[in-house]
Parts: sequence; C-alpha cells; structure tokens
Amino acid sequence: MRLTPRSELMARISKLQQLMTAAGFDGTIIVQNADLFYFTGTVQQSHLYVPANGKPIFMVRKSLARAKEESALEEIIPLANPKEIPSMLADYGYRNLGVLGFEMDVLPAAHFMRYQKLFASTKLTDASNLIRTVKMVKSAYELGIIKEAAQMNQAMFSQFKDILHEGITELELSAKMELLSRQMGHQGHIRTRGFNQEIAFLVLSGPNLAVPNHMDGPIGGPGLNPSFPQGATNNKIQINEPVMFDYGGMCDGYIVDQTRTFCIGRLPEKMTRAHETAISIQNAIKQKALPGVLCEDLYSLAVDMAHQADLGDHFMGYPKGVPFVGHGVGTELDEWPVLAKGFKIPLEEGMVLALEPKFVFPEGAVGIEDTFVVRDNGLENITEFDEGIIYL
Repeated sequence: MRLTPRSELMARISKLQQLMTAAGFDGTIIVQNADLFYFTGTVQQSHLYVPANGKPIFMVRKSLARAKEESALEEIIPLANPKEIPSMLADYGYRNLGVLGFEMDVLPAAHFMRYQKLFASTKLTDASNLIRTVKMVKSAYELGIIKEAAQMNQAMFSQFKDILHEGITELELSAKMELLSRQMGHQGHIRTRGFNQEIAFLVLSGPNLAVPNHMDGPIGGPGLNPSFPQGATNNKIQINEPVMFDYGGMCDGYIVDQTRTFCIGRLPEKMTRAHETAISIQNAIKQKALPGVLCEDLYSLAVDMAHQADLGDHFMGYPKGVPFVGHGVGTELDEWPVLAKGFKIPLEEGMVLALEPKFVFPEGAVGIEDTFVVRDNGLENITEFDEGIIYL
C-alpha cells in the first residue's frame, strides 16, 4: 500500500496557506473526499482544518484508526460530533476566526447551513478556487503515479482489438475491458468534481456515439436505461462503423484520460479526414502549449482549425458541441486548467492535461485523447498509443 509522504502533504498545505494569506482567509475546512485524500493522504469521515498560519488539525469521526494508519499528518484527533469543531479549534489556539473557507462548489447546502450556525460570528467564504489552484500543478511524486496509470492504460488499449469482433455487444466488450482493468489494479471508480457528473466506462459504436446526453463531454452514449443514460448498450458492433474506447486509467487515486477510435472494415472518407484533423489539432496544441500561454488561446486555436477544415459544426459534439477541447486530470477527472473559452489561466510547468479533439456525426464519431504534462518546451505525452484509426 502506497502512502502519501508527509513532505508531499505539507508542501500542498503550505501552498494553500500562501493562497489563503493572500486572500485574507484565517483558515479553511476541507470535507470533500478527493480534497481530503490530496491534503491528508486518506479518505475518512472527517474535517481537515488548515489555518492560514500554523499546524493543520485533522478531526476524524470514522475511522480514526485508518486515518492514523494512512495519513502522515501530526495532529489527528477524534471527532464525536461536528458541533465540537469550534471548541476543538479553540483548544489549539484557533479562535475568533474572521474569514473561514469551505469547498462551496461541492458542499451540500444543508451542510453549509449547519456550518453557518456553528460559526455564527465568522464570515464563511468559498475556498474551492484556492484548492483547485493548488491541485493544478503536480509534483514529481504525483507525476510518477500518473505515469503508472498511463502504463496501465497502454496495456489496456493494446488488448482492445484482440477482444473486439463483429457482433459483440458494446456491453460485453465494455465488461471484458473493465475486467482487465480491475485485474490490473484499477480501483473501479473515477472521481469527478462537477455536480451530477457521473462517469461511465465508454465503449460505444456507430450512431450511439452521437446520442446526446447530460454529460459535459463530446460523447456519452445512451446507456442501458434512463436511470443512468450514458455508456454502452446491448447493440451489436457492426463492420464499417467507428468504435470508440474512452477510458480513464487510475493508479493510487490518480487518473489519466485516453481515447482511441477502432473499426472493423473501413470508415468513410469524411470520418477519416475528420480523424486526421483531430490529430492535427492535437499536434498544433502540443507545439503551442508552453508555460505562460493562456488556456483560452489554445481552445481558440482548436476551434479555428476545425472550421478551416470545414468541420466546425461537428467539433466536440453534434448537433451542439461542448465548449472545451481539454481539461486537467489528477485525483479528479475534471480538474483545472480547462482549455476553454474564458479560461484565462496561463499554463505552468507540471500541469497535467487531457486533450480530446473529437468530431461527431449522426452516424458516429472519431477522434483522439491523450494525457500530457506541461514542460518548459511543450507537452510531454504520457499515454502513447497508435494515433490513427485502428483497423481490424
């Protein structure tokens, strides 16, 4: 079992403290699972208090024993009831708090109202942007784990064409690939931050690739029923249609995102040309994505190239595309930065991006997705695999 080193946790907490000090926070309370794992190294029913200055206090309701075993933080104490939090913080000298941050982008309203009562004389404010900013740039330790996830994905994608055959259902193909991923150590769940954004293992073919749904992504599929309207169906895969494998590999809590397009037979010229355009867009972004470049400028580059190829109406979805071409990945699938209009944050070395230029038509979709690390000379691809349409 790999445990997050104390040096990693303290470096992350220190970065958050610097941002809190600049923003005028006295402290932040963290409760969301992905953020708890990032800052404590464990996911238990707990509250982490990070002061703007001083030692963090990790208050755990369940399970205290596991928290002490898995987290390298010093102050790990039992919490019987959240009502005790103000007095517990006061015992450590954290009293008369003026401004207290919470993860308001993910915190349920009922919980927030309880915290308002507990800290009646304190201004509660949103710390989610500060937390997401800290998580944007990955350390060497994190990049090492992410690269292990990429190696897992490479093994997965290498076996896809051996299982794919005419007449197999999307669901059976998906199940066989999921079994492989679990046997390789995938933990079976990918975290997302967005509200109601639930992620399915995407193995889709033909017109199912174009079925619109609620997901913030270019493809999603119909799913098996309206209760979970995305992912594979019982449709049988046919010859001469695109088959897309969109999969998030995961190792020790860290994600890579990757997509490839397969086909039994041959695809029509417009799809092959669209796929070539997707590769060209990815290559152009790889060259331009240097530290300091604004995320929205890279999105504009992608959109311009799609329109120049007379494919703008099919870029990133159909009949209406999603307004991004890439997103950060880490402990969550939808981390910052986002290559999207209006996202003016400049790239920094150590950011990890999934680039996914895709084109969707009524009869299917083509495209590519890889995960990259921002380096001082451009993007380093860590999910290498055959970029072209993979024909059987």
